Amino acid sequence: MPFLDWVNKTQAVTVAGAVPYHLLNFESAHGDPSADNLLIQGDNLLALKALLPFYRGRVKCIFIDPPYNTQSAFEHYDDKLEHSQWLSMMHPRLVLLRELLAEDGSIWVTIDDNEAHYLKVLMDEVFGRPCFQTTIAWQSRYSRSSDATFSISHNSIHVYTKSPEKWRAVRNRLPRSAEQAKQYTNPDSDPRGPWRAIPWDAPNLRANLSYPIVTPSGVTRFPPQGRCWSRTEEQWQELVRQGLAYFGRNGSGAPAFKQYLDDAPAIVPNTWWAHEDAGHTDEAKKELLALFGRDSVFATPKPERLIQRIFQIATQPSDIVLDSFLGSGTTAAVAQKMGRRWIGIEMGEHARTHCLPRLEKVIAGEQGGISEAVGWEGGGGFRFHTLGEPVFDADGGINPQVRFGALAGYLWHFETEEPAARSFDSPLLGVHEGTAVFLLYNGILGDRKPAGGNVLTGPVLAHLDQLLAAATPAGQPLPARKVVYGETTRLGDQRLEEAGVTFRQIPYDIRAR
Repeated sequence: MPFLDWVNKTQAVTVAGAVPYHLLNFESAHGDPSADNLLIQGDNLLALKALLPFYRGRVKCIFIDPPYNTQSAFEHYDDKLEHSQWLSMMHPRLVLLRELLAEDGSIWVTIDDNEAHYLKVLMDEVFGRPCFQTTIAWQSRYSRSSDATFSISHNSIHVYTKSPEKWRAVRNRLPRSAEQAKQYTNPDSDPRGPWRAIPWDAPNLRANLSYPIVTPSGVTRFPPQGRCWSRTEEQWQELVRQGLAYFGRNGSGAPAFKQYLDDAPAIVPNTWWAHEDAGHTDEAKKELLALFGRDSVFATPKPERLIQRIFQIATQPSDIVLDSFLGSGTTAAVAQKMGRRWIGIEMGEHARTHCLPRLEKVIAGEQGGISEAVGWEGGGGFRFHTLGEPVFDADGGINPQVRFGALAGYLWHFETEEPAARSFDSPLLGVHEGTAVFLLYNGILGDRKPAGGNVLTGPVLAHLDQLLAAATPAGQPLPARKVVYGETTRLGDQRLEEAGVTFRQIPYDIRAR
């Protein structure tokens, strides 16, 4: 497969792996303190790496609206990068986003013609060309620019998945709009309500689907030339018995069947999203005007209806969604109103001045955007974090600010390549593929001696075995292997081997990956 090349690409493709892991500093809770929605202020590259140990493979839908590289300077961010710099900025972020994405998840990226085609090739490289689903044309503007060579009417939305087969199995159809429902009428006052005639013929030629059908007026019908009927004769007769067969107003037309509005399937999404269905930028600006006043309007906001449409297709309630270019906070606001869990990352000061107050208004019951359409009345909450210090220093040492739970989460991820999806309050971090993982750190055993209980001794090993036995369901064998992280061990190599223990010394055996 051909690859995109640019100045400094060799360095750009190594950036994601070299980004250090950082702590996330808790700043404040808003609304329900138990809600696990996260608003993070900080560089999104560092923040994405900080999330990796805890959310790897868990995010169901990613929506990002990155800088379009329009060579313009906006109030809230710089959109004036040299082309190769823009590609170098996007590559490592896409790599980390792919790691966070669930196997049946999808990523949606808005872009315009300045970088759309380069971004498509870049995403082919990062996600794999078979993972490309489509490029949606969203009618972002409905007015014309009379002084332009071409009046730009749309933005593109590239859609990729991590596993196309798994995503297609969970992808949702869209609810039928009021305009689409008008296709269903009731000219014969059918008591079952509005309906539409669905033709019975289909493409191709199949002998078992080319049977004769006799109309009520006595006319015998066969499939049109080059076509066949869509289903078997037995299925047609069942429709006749149910009173669903239809032959036009005169009773002698081509065979069809009645499909009632109440039974109609949801709509397969198409690649043209008109502004009537998915909103437009003027609508988005009015939404922000209502929230922040005229002095706080972003140049290129996205309407809530656009994000709603994406979440309708790609998610279910309680799924985790992520936006690492949060901007004015629209993605998080829509996710909150639609009952999705969310993570929003924004670098600028408007994470505090716009995103945070906007989301406070949402949990208080703000009624703009899609609120009425989804019956939003408020509720829920989120936690506000800033980006902290690196977890590990250049030599692999542990930052003194790191507590047991945080280090346990990182080490569980490093050891198993699984996300740390729960809190840790025991030396036994868990069992993965037949191996028990333990951490002795920060006095987790309650030992007040100078070593703080961080040294693996005979009595400590016996205690760890007791913890493992208590956590193992009755009737199941104990894991044969153990990995123990600690400050040092007083057990010799033979004793460790007999006990099935691999000892990893902190900090020397910790390597941030």
